[in-house]
Amino acid sequence: MVMNMDYSNEPPHSEVLVVQAQEPFNAEAPTPALVEFQRTPEDLVYCRNHGPVREFDEDEYTIIVNGAVQKEMKFSVAELKKFPKATVTAVLQCAGNRRNEMGAIKPVNGVGWNAGVLANCTWGGVRLRDVLDRVGIQADAGPRHVCFASYATLCQDDKYYGGSVELEKAMSLEDDMNDEPLTAEHGGPLRVVVPGYLGARWVKWVDTVTVSIDESPNFYQQRDYRILPPHVETKPQAQEYWSKCPSMTALPLNSVIATVYRLSPSKMYVKGYAVPGDGGNVTSVEVTTDDGATWTPARITYQEGKWSWTLWEVEIENSDNTGRVFCRATDSSGNVQKRESDWNLRGVAYCAWGSATW
Repeated sequence: MVMNMDYSNEPPHSEVLVVQAQEPFNAEAPTPALVEFQRTPEDLVYCRNHGPVREFDEDEYTIIVNGAVQKEMKFSVAELKKFPKATVTAVLQCAGNRRNEMGAIKPVNGVGWNAGVLANCTWGGVRLRDVLDRVGIQADAGPRHVCFASYATLCQDDKYYGGSVELEKAMSLEDDMNDEPLTAEHGGPLRVVVPGYLGARWVKWVDTVTVSIDESPNFYQQRDYRILPPHVETKPQAQEYWSKCPSMTALPLNSVIATVYRLSPSKMYVKGYAVPGDGGNVTSVEVTTDDGATWTPARITYQEGKWSWTLWEVEIENSDNTGRVFCRATDSSGNVQKRESDWNLRGVAYCAWGSATW
């Protein structure tokens, strides 16, 4: 583990985020503010860090592509910008989103997060497959993974931050967010974007891309961001299971209530977001105030393409002065968000019905 990390030279952080840890800086958006925007403005994009945030000169920044390639090559950001530009609207989501709700069941390990650790943005940059076409992949090497690494800044649990995805997964290297240059806070000048996968694979400040037959050997691929069995309750017990449980890829179908208030003595307004799992787009969101006995369909107000989040709202008849409202999402494969979420030691992938009180 890297010790004595220097946090004194970090760029200014957003003042509207809810800070959950100061060093490293980890902060999330208040969910009522988050759902007011179809695409998340920069000051509401959450910050998830495992070390100090550093600023880099884009003109001097380079990335190396190596491993099972025909020719190892180094690219500057300017050279990458000569490739055809692609854009995608996709939700970036931390695996620990809603961790505090899982922690209320039983203590978990990790930064305490509410439901604001996600951001829906339009990302622009070069397609990784175009870069890999340029360097060429060795035909006889049988590579199955692309490993991403950032040696650019210090890290809590390893000598660098790393992660990997399957070679077949569509990927991009992005240098802008919502048509603005990526800031240091969010991985600029260059980060990985993997639509549909958890944020841990969207490596910030990426400086090395390695084509390999194996997953990344990094701590955050091999010893973190895995769903351990519910009976594993301590770090010593977890040692046996890190190699037995697969690395996380897509997060599950989920929905959250961000805003609820009374419109009249007999009517309530409820608003929130939903995010897809690996079963396709969210097709509907429903709300209940009687513990699931009856459900009222919500109106979808925003959804953009395959990878975005879904915003929804509903006016529902209810005259109770106090109570709890729940929501659940359904996707295009017919999957329905489950009422309860299995507990795991790392507190990841919490996906029980969204709920709120009034």
